[in-house]
Amino acid sequence: GVGALCLVQFVDVLGVTVMVTALPAMLADLRASPDAASLISTGYALFFGGLLMLGARLGDSFGHRRIIITGLAIFTAAAVVGATATSAVTPTAARCLQGAAAALSVPSALALLTTITSDGPQRERAIAAWSASGAAAGASGFVVGGVVTYLVGWRAVFWAYLPLAVLLAAAIRRAVPPDRAADRSVRLSVPSVSTFTGAVMAFVVAATLLPQPGRTALGAALLAVAVVLAGLFIVVDRRAAAPLLPKAVLGERPLRQGAAGALLNTLTTSSAITLATLYLQNTRGHSPLVVGLMLLPFSVAVIVGAALAAPALARWPAPRLISAGLAIIAVSDAALIPAASSTWALPACVAAGGAGIGLSSVAATRLGTSVPVTARG
Repeated sequence: GVGALCLVQFVDVLGVTVMVTALPAMLADLRASPDAASLISTGYALFFGGLLMLGARLGDSFGHRRIIITGLAIFTAAAVVGATATSAVTPTAARCLQGAAAALSVPSALALLTTITSDGPQRERAIAAWSASGAAAGASGFVVGGVVTYLVGWRAVFWAYLPLAVLLAAAIRRAVPPDRAADRSVRLSVPSVSTFTGAVMAFVVAATLLPQPGRTALGAALLAVAVVLAGLFIVVDRRAAAPLLPKAVLGERPLRQGAAGALLNTLTTSSAITLATLYLQNTRGHSPLVVGLMLLPFSVAVIVGAALAAPALARWPAPRLISAGLAIIAVSDAALIPAASSTWALPACVAAGGAGIGLSSVAATRLGTSVPVTARG
């Protein structure tokens, strides 16, 4: 069961980055403007981040295994939409749907992972595998997208999700115990969900628009909307009978530290590798295959770093390991600036960043899941 649940994490996180190296070829084939790249690349993250809390609550209410399979079904349908696209609007919609599907699947998979394993070494190994699969997926997405696009075409990136999702759903049904009777006592605060989701989505879109010439004002307006919605969320959630973020959960210091570590992990690696990917294709003129191979050390180093994290956590506290991983990432990001034009130095720099996120992500997940079992989703 652990392997199947980690594969859910791998497939869903892979979706965040797998289209990045395919973007130039996709835009050229669809004759779309470069501005469309922002919407296609952020649509997934927009719905993934915005709907995660809702996905977690739905899993608590209707059963985690059932919600995972539902998410995989939506993922499959979205893949067909993206693979048959005739304009930039269609893959954008497909990416948004895939992000929503991932938001349903990931929290339920993590909740099941921490309940079907026994407390102690077994759960520690499971969490390490979960962290490694997520970090490796985010890293390998750049490579997979580049290689598949070069060899077969960007549409194959979407088509590949069909058999993958079907096989994964079958593995979940076979390896994960059936859900118990649905717990309809788990209520849902519609105002809390609406304001939280709106705040996250407005923030992501604002961050996308702010750097674009002519759209700065709209981005600033959406950023203000995000702030207002976040404030409203705090007010309505505190008054809700079934708060989305209960005070007891937010009071858990390890959870706050783990969430902060996860945020910094993504901020400092995904953005840098995305920029490197686009630079290598658009400025240096490399093919998606060459770019994928140049970024391969990042994916390999993530796995190595995650493997080293488990024994390291037996000797050092998780916050210290997060700090060490982030320090390695900082060195990697700084070195990328002068090394971007070097054929051999760039892979070495991204490898350092991969090792850093491998260490840090395992420690962050360990902290974030050290909460009562009822709150792990």
